[in-house]
Parts: sequence; structure tokens; C-alpha cells
Amino acid sequence: MKKLLTGALFAAMATGAQAADDVTLQLKWVTQAQFAGYYVAAAKGFYEEEGLNVTILPGGPDVAPTQVIAGGGADVVIDWMPSALAAREKGLALVNIAQPFKSSGMMLTCLKESGVAAPTDFADKTLGVWFGGNEYPFLNWMNKLGLATDGSAGGVTVLKQGFNVDPLLQKQAACVSTMTYNEYWQVIDAGVAPEDLVVFKYEDEGVATLEDGLYVMEDKLADPAFEDKMVRFVRASMKGWKYAEANVDEAAAIVIENDATGAQTIEHQTRMMGEIAKLTAGSNGALVEDDYKRTVAALMSGGSDPVITAEPAGAWTHQITDKALQ
Repeated sequence: MKKLLTGALFAAMATGAQAADDVTLQLKWVTQAQFAGYYVAAAKGFYEEEGLNVTILPGGPDVAPTQVIAGGGADVVIDWMPSALAAREKGLALVNIAQPFKSSGMMLTCLKESGVAAPTDFADKTLGVWFGGNEYPFLNWMNKLGLATDGSAGGVTVLKQGFNVDPLLQKQAACVSTMTYNEYWQVIDAGVAPEDLVVFKYEDEGVATLEDGLYVMEDKLADPAFEDKMVRFVRASMKGWKYAEANVDEAAAIVIENDATGAQTIEHQTRMMGEIAKLTAGSNGALVEDDYKRTVAALMSGGSDPVITAEPAGAWTHQITDKALQ
């Protein structure tokens, strides 16, 4: 006697027979809890549930997400909005399709003994700055303070900082760039007491700009098939982020499992994930227009040398999140 397939079973078999759609994501930096939501989405099967086969490409000091996507090496990249908008003004038509990070984690961390107690004390000091697109929030801040960044008297001397805190530990700089979830703790782990530091959070100084958004090339959004993939990708990614926020220890362990270098420790990643959760909290993935306007205003307010010279058009869209969050 022949067995009849139920409608549900037939549908499941039909779905399983379809090949998953490939999506390549380029990270802004190396594998760490900063990107936990994506690794969690992969590990927990959230991408698979959406019919996606997602390849996550780690970044590094020699990897610029804007260059990767411009060369066709990724479908979607993670970048900070200042870098993305600066690239757009130069002709690379990037569009923000989702904004998992609500708050900025960027800071300047200074040795108290350097004499820096307030931003007005930056004058004639050496400050460590990240480049590769990360310098834009800093340059905007200095412009707003009226401080030249060419090392001239009364301005600041910019030390091109590697992705470590050595210039501070070796007292080559009064302050260095740090993130709330990473480099600040490297300073602490090196034996410097918190009370011996002065920390300036970009959020507190009114110069914070949006970080870690998802960006695609503008022309791709006209393709219904690509749009559909991104809707599913964003939906699964945000599910991963909210799971990571609620399950810090498990999320950190998943990150460690995906770190091919073996350079990360579970202790550091767990602490990082706890701090990252504070930055993604309050975001459902949809870009808040007021946050975008604040970022644009900050980048255009740099006096004679602003990061961007004109208000961008078409630099973000709710096209994807409106459907992903239904």
C-alpha cells in the first residue's frame, strides 16, 4: 500500500531540495565578539532556516570593507558610517540597509599623569589614532575643538596607532584610541589601574557617530532576488544579535569556536560580549533616522576640513528592514 505524503511533509521536502542562497559577509575586523550576532546566527541555524548559506570573512589591519565590496568580494559589509559616507562621497555607492549597533563604543583613553583632564587639555599633546576609515570621528572631534592635527603649536600631534595600546603603555602618547569592549581592557590587563586613567567617550562628548552597520552596493538593491536575500539575511542576523545579547557566555563560546587563529581567550571574549550587548541594546536592526542625521551633522561640522562636504542622498534605506521585521 502506498504511503501518502502529507502536505506539510511534501513542503518540507520541497524546501530541503532547494539549494540555499549564498551570501558573503565581510567583517570590519578579526573574529571577535564585536561580530557575535552573525556567528551566533550561523551556529544556531538561523541562516539555514532562512535558506541561506552565509560565508563570514574575517577582517584585519590590511582589509578595508569598502575595497572588498567595491571589488565584488562580498555581498554585504560591516563598516562604520563615517567611513561609508566618506566612501560614498568619493563615488562608492554604499547604502546602509540595517544598523544593529545603536550606540558607539569609541573612546580616547589617557594617562592621568599626562595632564589631560578635559578635551581642552589635548592641545600640544600626542594622541594615538586609528586610520583605515576609523580616523574620521576623531578628526571631526578635533575640528570641532578647533585643534589642528598637523602637529603645529596649539594643535595635536597625531600618532598613527596600530590596533594595540602600546603607545600609551610606552608613554609615546598621552591618549590612545580605544573601544569600550576591547582596547580599554587591554590597558587594564597590562596593569594600569582605572584610577590612573582619564576616559573620554565619544557618546559623552556629543561627537559619537554610528558604528557597525550593514552596507551593500546601491545598484544591487534594484534586483528583487538580491533584496529577498538581504531581507532574510538581516532577519536571521538580528535574531542572532538578540540571542547573543541574552546569552553572553554562549555567544562568546561560539565566537571562540569560529576563531581560526586561536588568538582569543574565552575570558576576553565573554567580557567583550557583555560590553557589546550594551551597544546593540535598543536596536531592532532598523536605522533610526535621527541617529543618521546626528552622524551626518557631526561629519559636516568639521570647520574648514569636514569629513563630508555635502549631505548625502540615498545613503540609507528601510527597504530591507521594513520587510525583515514584519
